[in-house]
Amino acid sequence: MTEVLRRGRASLAFGFFTQGVAFALLVTRIPAVQERYGVSDALLPVFLAAVPVLAGVGSVATERLVRRVRPSRLLRWSQPVVLLALLGVGAGDQVAGLALALGIFGLSVGMLDASMNMLGVSLQRAYGRSIMLSFHAAYSLGGILGASLAWVGAHGELALWVSYLPVVVVLLPVVLVASRWYVDGEGEPEEAGEAQGVAFRLLLPLCLVMTFAYIGDSTVSNWSAKYVKDVLGGSEQLATVPYNVYMVTTLVGRAVGDVGVRRFGAVAVVRLGALVAACGFAVVAVAPGAWVGMLGFTLLGIGLCVLVPQTFAAAGRLFPGASDAAVARLNIFNYVGFLVGSPLVGALGDAWSYRGAMLVPMALVLVTTVYARSFASGADRYGGGHERPRTVDVGRGSNGL
Repeated sequence: MTEVLRRGRASLAFGFFTQGVAFALLVTRIPAVQERYGVSDALLPVFLAAVPVLAGVGSVATERLVRRVRPSRLLRWSQPVVLLALLGVGAGDQVAGLALALGIFGLSVGMLDASMNMLGVSLQRAYGRSIMLSFHAAYSLGGILGASLAWVGAHGELALWVSYLPVVVVLLPVVLVASRWYVDGEGEPEEAGEAQGVAFRLLLPLCLVMTFAYIGDSTVSNWSAKYVKDVLGGSEQLATVPYNVYMVTTLVGRAVGDVGVRRFGAVAVVRLGALVAACGFAVVAVAPGAWVGMLGFTLLGIGLCVLVPQTFAAAGRLFPGASDAAVARLNIFNYVGFLVGSPLVGALGDAWSYRGAMLVPMALVLVTTVYARSFASGADRYGGGHERPRTVDVGRGSNGL
C-alpha cells in the first residue's frame, strides 16, 4: 500500500509539473501568438478572456463527469489534450484555427485542473498529513522551466511550433505512462446526491479566498514588469526580474510549506501567508525604487504561495463525502480571480494610480485572515498531529491498480 501511494504521489506531481510547463509556454508567448495570427490589440483580450471562461466550463463538466468516471481517468486523457492543443496554437496560421485550439485548451485545462486537485486532495487524505503544497511546488517548478524555454524560443526567434513540438514530444508519452499509477480515493464515484450535499454557503469563504489569491497572482503576472519600469523607474532588463523572483519564491515556499502546515496547522499557515502577502503589496505600493519593489514581490511569492493549495485541501476536509464536487466548484473561482485581477488593477491604475491600485489586492488578501478559520473544518487536524489516514481504492486507478 505504501508503494502504491508513493507511486501515485510521484506520478501526480509529474502531472502538476507538466501542467506548469504547458501553461507557462502559452502565457509567456502571447506576443508571439498575436504576431503569428495577426490578432489586433482590440481582439486579443477576447481570446485571452475566453480561455479562463471555457476552463470554468470544463471544471463544471468535471463535477458532472466524476459521478460516473474516476478523476484519474479524466486526468489521464485531459493532459494529452492540453499538450496537443498547445501544439495546435503554435502550428496554425488562421485566426479560426487559433480560436479552436484555445477553446480546446481552455476546456481541457479546466478539466485537468479540477481532476488534478481532486486526486491531490484524496492522496493527502490517504497519507494522513499535508502533502498538497508539494504538488503545487511541482507546478511552480514546471512554470519556471516553461518560462525559461519560452525565453530561449523568443531569444532564438524560433517559430512557435518549433518551440512547442520538442516539449510535447517529450512530455506526452511520459505523462501517459505516469498516469498508470494515479491513485483515486476510496469507494465508488460520488453520487449526484453527495455532490448536492456541497452547501455553497459553507464553501463560499473558500471560494472568496481562492478568488482573492488569484487576483493577487494575476496582478503580479500581468503588471509587475510595467510597474517596475513605469512606476518605479527600473530598466527594461530589470522589469523582467520581479516575475522570476515571484516564481522562485513561490516554488521555495511551497516546497517547505507542508512542513509548516504539519507543525503549526493550516489555519496558522494561511493566516501568516495572507499577512505576508499583504505586506508585500504594501511594500510594492510605497517602494521608492525598483530594488525595494523587488522586496515586495519577494514577499508576495512567499505569502501567496500557500493560499491556493490549502484552499483545495480545506474543501476536501470540509466535504469528505463529496470532495470531488467541492474541488470542482472551488476550482471555478480560480478562473474568476484570473479574469477579474488584471482588468481591475489596469482600470484602477488608469483612473487613479498604479500605486493606489496595489492597495486593492492588498485589502482583498487581508480579508483572507478573516476566513482563515474555515481551513480548520471544525478542528485543525493538521496542526500538532495528523488526520486519520483513509484507505485508497487501489483496484480503481486508471491502470487497474
